[in-house]
Amino acid sequence: MEIVIRELLNGNVIFWIFCLITIGGAAYVLFSKNVLYASYGLLVSFLGVAGIFVFAGGEFVSAAQIMIYIGGILVLLIFGIMLSSNKKAGKNYLKIENVDMPLSLGYAVGLSLIIILLIVKTKFDTANLKPLQHIKNLGYDLMTDSVLVLEIVGVLLLMALIGATFIAKNDE
Repeated sequence: MEIVIRELLNGNVIFWIFCLITIGGAAYVLFSKNVLYASYGLLVSFLGVAGIFVFAGGEFVSAAQIMIYIGGILVLLIFGIMLSSNKKAGKNYLKIENVDMPLSLGYAVGLSLIIILLIVKTKFDTANLKPLQHIKNLGYDLMTDSVLVLEIVGVLLLMALIGATFIAKNDE
């Protein structure tokens, strides 16, 4: 966390851009009236978080953020929205209503302030950390010793997507 605070205090413009991208995407999700467009805002926010992870020294976490959250979960969410939407309802079939926007905005601001306070007050000891290169070792292990587990997880995700498509199809 000291790395993030140091980057903020040094005025690194690219880091600030990633922070603004993350906050902008999250704000778009909050204020969007369409579920599909809100998922696009979530995509932008995930990309911003992946950029922040790069600055914090977590290249593997950044790559995992892109592959897992954007490549898997968000695509599955968009497919779920598109397959389960009821187009017979007219133009407003993907519209959502925020019932109490000021209360929701108050909660978001309050939680953000609490998180910022916790980050600023916490002391992290990063002096003993050494940069490790275990991304190569992890990739080698996934493709040699744990390839069966990797393939089983891929097949299970494919089966879940096929099952969701079968459930959402129209019986015409």
